[in-house]
Amino acid sequence: MKPTPQTLPNWLAYCEHLHPTAIDLGLERVQTVAQRMGIRLTCPVITVAGTNGKGSTCAMLEAILLEAGYRTGVYTSPHLVHFEERLRLSGEAVSDTKLIAACESVESARGQNDDEISLTYFEFTTLAILDVMAQSKLDVAILEVGLGGRLDAVNIIEPDCAIITSIDLDHMALLGETREAIGYEKAGIMRTGKPVVVSDPLPPQSVLDRALEVGADLWRVGVDFNVTGDKLQWGWAGRGRRYSGMAYPALRGANQLVNAGGVLAALTALRELLPVTAQAVRNGLVFVDLPGRFQIVPGQPNLVLDVAHNPHAVAALALNLDAMGFFPTTHGVFGAMADKDVSALMARMNPLIDRWYFTDLPTPRAASAQDLQQAWRALNTRSDASASTHPDPESALQAALACADPADRIVVFGSFYTVGGVLKDGVPRLQAKHLPGA
Repeated sequence: MKPTPQTLPNWLAYCEHLHPTAIDLGLERVQTVAQRMGIRLTCPVITVAGTNGKGSTCAMLEAILLEAGYRTGVYTSPHLVHFEERLRLSGEAVSDTKLIAACESVESARGQNDDEISLTYFEFTTLAILDVMAQSKLDVAILEVGLGGRLDAVNIIEPDCAIITSIDLDHMALLGETREAIGYEKAGIMRTGKPVVVSDPLPPQSVLDRALEVGADLWRVGVDFNVTGDKLQWGWAGRGRRYSGMAYPALRGANQLVNAGGVLAALTALRELLPVTAQAVRNGLVFVDLPGRFQIVPGQPNLVLDVAHNPHAVAALALNLDAMGFFPTTHGVFGAMADKDVSALMARMNPLIDRWYFTDLPTPRAASAQDLQQAWRALNTRSDASASTHPDPESALQAALACADPADRIVVFGSFYTVGGVLKDGVPRLQAKHLPGA
């Protein structure tokens, strides 16, 4: 009899080696194990898919529903520092003891009747998290789709409402080479007769076609709901409901208004199942918090943390950085996965970043700091820009701080691993040397 892991890190290490490939899209294996486990969510379920904006959308839904007094369960991935961040119950990260018990249930079910079913790390951990959610007496479950939609493990759960955020080119080797192909995969979370909110202002035709094909209740931005705003406040109008004079969401960046619009559409579509007051909406959006999404940490220099790791997200980051105003020097800590179009990401940010600090990341999927520096040299035309390489995000940040003036800013981006690497000991409060008058 094989030994059973005793700790959560040991379980996570164990389930990394159960399946021959890291990603194996398909629902049959995970569905069979879920049935053996008897996993069933009896509360309303909101499923969120898309390329960018999923985490922010889930966080806003959670914040509003908590303000409305509901017991929420939110599953998002990946995590920044601790695996337990992937499941929040009533706003708090799940305990490792609950996850360990759930991992034991998954392991027992997948080996049932001498018919062992192989699961990927994501499938195994998704089943464990869904098992905890099913036993937590929730009022509402919010599920972020991992990678695609149609064949993603999360899609074994029947949603009462689906949200599709912005769609762009990412994970193309798995999901397809075009927005249309990727849109088709994301649209797999739609259900007949159930509301689907599409918050992408220019959705691929494949998404709209799929809604028609399955007979989903389509809520489309610009058609079924609208967002308006000025410098001080914003408003939302949709089917039978209107919100006006609202403070902007606490999550920063122009793109967050698109996400907030989709959130209010979903809550309006679900108002019979999950009624929320206008006050809960206002408070939730003002208090929402999500680390690593254009997170500005005040200090000398300013620190900006953003998990932007594809061209669409990096373009939004660049626009948000532009809107921050003037800084004498911008230092960029950058680490990324090898399968990303790193040249495109760097080309978009190169006009803004004066000094680059390329970092290795603790995963075999990552591009090396040396490779990143080489790619940057091939595209850089700025004689006033410089670059260096570092073994991890923390040492890259320290190198940036050593070179920074208090009036500068440091931007950390490119991957969850990059941002997580500087948050592992808490949020850094930067204090550069040679302060004026020191």
